[in-house]
Amino acid sequence: MPTPDAITVSQLSRLVGTPDAPLILDVRTDERKLADPRLLPGSIQRDHKSVPSWAGEFVGRSAVVACHEGLELSQGAAAWLRSAGAHAEYLEGGFDAWRDAKGLLIRPAHIPARDYRGRTVWVTRTRPKIDRIACPWLIRRFIDPPAIFLFVAPSEVASVADQFGATPFDVEETFWSHRGEACTFDVMLEEFGLRSDALDRLATIVRAADTARLDLAPQAAGLLAASLGFSRMYREDLTQLDAAMSLYDAFYRWARDAGAETHAWPTPSSRRP
Repeated sequence: MPTPDAITVSQLSRLVGTPDAPLILDVRTDERKLADPRLLPGSIQRDHKSVPSWAGEFVGRSAVVACHEGLELSQGAAAWLRSAGAHAEYLEGGFDAWRDAKGLLIRPAHIPARDYRGRTVWVTRTRPKIDRIACPWLIRRFIDPPAIFLFVAPSEVASVADQFGATPFDVEETFWSHRGEACTFDVMLEEFGLRSDALDRLATIVRAADTARLDLAPQAAGLLAASLGFSRMYREDLTQLDAAMSLYDAFYRWARDAGAETHAWPTPSSRRP
């Protein structure tokens, strides 16, 4: 029977990809990670043996600890975190239960190297509209929550990437760019192995808005209009990104939870016979 400090796979899956998602700390052993190197969305790798040295990083924060089966490694690390002042739970059944339930898992091969603070760093062209907002949203919600994004002049993207160890995206002749009819958001979903009905539905809307094929999805015109409006509202690109995160949160939750819902006025109960 799970303890009060456990979170189930179904409970965590409802939080993943949302602003309320907890930090996920993966404390699987090297042997277990070698057997299946995929990662839980947005997870941070930590060594359970050194938890006393890093538990203090998470004081006052919500975290879920996952080992391979949800037993002594994750339960012990979660207990250490709670003793240090974090709100920590362990994932019931661990990585194995998440995998068996077909939960989202990240292929790590193309996750960029992290900086000295454990963050991935990305660079793209200034004045973002669609893809250059959608991709940071995807990265922060599913790959690396504290990821850093640099917006620079188009002519300087390659040089900034080289000088600052950043990964360029949504620029021509780079790995993270359009491929055929796929936009950069599509490419990230494919390369990271992120596949779900909700993300696929969102990807169609992003692709339609980003490539001027509004016939692909009726919601695309609204995303395009809102994105162009955001670009006029905010002069500073990072401020625009922060503001637009909630726009993509809303589209994602619609795609996941409300895609079949309709709205009409007047309501049936108020209509006269």
